[in-house]
Amino acid sequence: MAKFHHPSETEPLLERICFNHRLFLLLVFAVCTLVLGYQLTKLKPETSFMKMIPVEHPFIQNWLKHQDELENLGNSIRIAVVAKEGDIFAADYMETLKQMTDEVFYLRGVDRAGLKSLWTASVRWMEVTEDGFVGGPVIPKGYDGSAAALEELRNNILRSGQIGRLVSNDFKSSIIYVPLFERDPETGEALDYQALSQAIEDKVRNQFAGQGVEIKIIGFAKKVGDLIEGIGSIAYFFAIAIGITLLLLYVYSRCGFSTIIPVICSIVAVIWQLGLLATFGYGLDPYSVLVPFLVFAIGVSHGVQIINAIGLEAATGADPCTAARRAFRSLYIPGMLALISDAIGFLTLYVIDIAVIRDLAVAACIGVAVIILTNLLLLPVIMSYLGVGNVFRERVKAGNATRSKVWDRLSNFAHPVVAPISIVIALVGFGWGWYQSQDLKIGDLDPGAPELHPDSRYNLDNAYITQHYSTSADVLVTMVETAKETCSTYPVMSAIDRYMWAMENVKGVQTAVSLVSVSKLYIKGTNEGNLKWQTLSRNQHVLNSSIRSASGLYNPDCSMAPVLLFLNDHKAETLARVVEATQAFAAENNTDQLKFLLASGNAGIEAATNEVIEDAQYEMLVFVYGVVSILCLITFRSLRAVCCIIIPLALTSLLCQALMAMLGIGIKVATLPVIALGVGIGVDYGIYIYSRLESFLRQGMDLQEAYYNTLRTTGKAVSFTGVTLAIGVGTWIWSPIKFQADMGILLTFMFLWNMVGALWLLPALARFFMRPERMVASPVSQQRTETANEDKSNEAATSSNSSEKSINSMDKSMSSSLT
Repeated sequence: MAKFHHPSETEPLLERICFNHRLFLLLVFAVCTLVLGYQLTKLKPETSFMKMIPVEHPFIQNWLKHQDELENLGNSIRIAVVAKEGDIFAADYMETLKQMTDEVFYLRGVDRAGLKSLWTASVRWMEVTEDGFVGGPVIPKGYDGSAAALEELRNNILRSGQIGRLVSNDFKSSIIYVPLFERDPETGEALDYQALSQAIEDKVRNQFAGQGVEIKIIGFAKKVGDLIEGIGSIAYFFAIAIGITLLLLYVYSRCGFSTIIPVICSIVAVIWQLGLLATFGYGLDPYSVLVPFLVFAIGVSHGVQIINAIGLEAATGADPCTAARRAFRSLYIPGMLALISDAIGFLTLYVIDIAVIRDLAVAACIGVAVIILTNLLLLPVIMSYLGVGNVFRERVKAGNATRSKVWDRLSNFAHPVVAPISIVIALVGFGWGWYQSQDLKIGDLDPGAPELHPDSRYNLDNAYITQHYSTSADVLVTMVETAKETCSTYPVMSAIDRYMWAMENVKGVQTAVSLVSVSKLYIKGTNEGNLKWQTLSRNQHVLNSSIRSASGLYNPDCSMAPVLLFLNDHKAETLARVVEATQAFAAENNTDQLKFLLASGNAGIEAATNEVIEDAQYEMLVFVYGVVSILCLITFRSLRAVCCIIIPLALTSLLCQALMAMLGIGIKVATLPVIALGVGIGVDYGIYIYSRLESFLRQGMDLQEAYYNTLRTTGKAVSFTGVTLAIGVGTWIWSPIKFQADMGILLTFMFLWNMVGALWLLPALARFFMRPERMVASPVSQQRTETANEDKSNEAATSSNSSEKSINSMDKSMSSSLT
């Protein structure tokens, strides 16, 4: 039964606060959980087009400079209306298309001035006749759905140049092009992608799909809407992870309290994290929504270590309060080191100039910070009342009384003969990983939306539109800046013409469109349609007349003219080729009066994102490993210790990159944080293993015996935690969201390999780097050694006050060591 403990002047402040005011501490935690639980109800899924892009990149700065002068090519939706029978030249089809256009026109967030379909006045036809140019809207004047009107409509479409753009090549479908505002021009509120996606489903797809047409919808907003819709399934995976953790914890401990309390404390950490995010004004986007999983996983990882330590102390006869105090005392320094390393490691993601990744970094840091409170402080305080079960205690006693064959065999990793073999295998792993990682690509490697599965409705819709239309949905825009009123001069238009020719000869570019395209068609038309005249005129009056109908292809003061490059896809290789070719052309042709600037359009924005990610990935790795190394060095005061902990992590990171290359997973917004997250969580294993190993070495044990005892205590918890967390995130593989499935594969691999590295490679490195007779005591190891020595003497005492005296004695030794 727990005994009252009288404060001692020599007690560490943190332990005094935790265990001398336990009831007050529990009350504070309960109140905070209720308050933050209420705040959690205010948290909503959210996303923003601007948060997905690197706004400080030169490409994006160029786009933002001319954003009001360009069509919204970056953030738009394309709705393909497919006739189930026949073609689009049917009265019923055209009536349905008209109703859909009207319905879309009034959706919140739509840039109505830029909306295009066969029913909008901005879609026109033009023809050269003996009397000159004639033209008008594609929909004939007085259209009544009759056979004659439909035939006139067919002729107008053929003369409009919209075949392959707004009308499919086989005349089976037509497009409604829907540009979007990032913010509502009336209210100034950010576009609600979830509401917009749902409105499109309700008011377009569901309403009209039964009227003889099929609806295909693509675009950034629809992709994000589908991702947010998939977030709902994440709750099921979270429940599965909790269930698996509970089951395995019970198998591990056979104790109800030891099973439930670590899970409850980890769930409290998730509640605090989400509540704090809502309090600070953050939302959950499709990428940071996975962070609560990681917070729960990290919480369970540290909770298992504490439960394991309490069980070891209880097996020596300590009462619940004493066992909890000893466990806290032995683990709070390495535990805090591991969690601080996690937090700062996650914070290194903030160097990436993409808001959605920075939000993920903030969410992860908040989550790790609350784990320090919920799992390192709250958990031992609760267990000081409840204690571990008799079955758990007896199992630990039995394990201490006999030598485990499993741990005895695994301790051979520290054997003088086996250790060099392990190091050689690790070197081979480094070499193989480096070789395979050379094929790792930046950006998307698949068509459509790689964040979703290939058989998702979005990607099937995208495949249809790609196959039936000449112009791709992947558009890269180069902005040609000139002096005012000079974009239509011959030198400028001639340079644009040469640029278009150069780009159309780049692999992956379908076609290029600019005011030059319109000018050539006009000049040809005014010369009896003779193809020999399809060229630029040197007469300025002719050029000025030729671009009058090129609306949208130059700005009001004729100081900027966009060149639209339609690409086969948005794969990283395609974007890199186009960007390289454009930059080479610009280097040769840019002057003070003429500049070719990248980039706008969805493909241009993605090219900028790829460049930021490519530069940031190595910077992020340097930061995360640098921070973790410095913290380990400060704590253990040994470069050897740093090498033993960091090298296994580095091997896992390199092998993870090799795995990504083999599976065809590129480094992009969704996958870039995985390595930093894996390192942050994986370092916990190494810190716990090393701190325990070093403490046994200081007791005079040889390395193999010290490692056996490390495995029997901390190693058991590390192996259990690694397997449990890997199984938990492994369930993500069946997620309807592909990038979550990819993260599940990668995190499962990193959890397992970080565990393997800590258990297999760390002792081999210790054999190579560590010299016990020359080791200088670090705060962690010295504290643990002195605590162990005190515990031995305390257990020999048989008086009723033995628990009280042992704690006071340990307090003195720990305070002196920390001082």
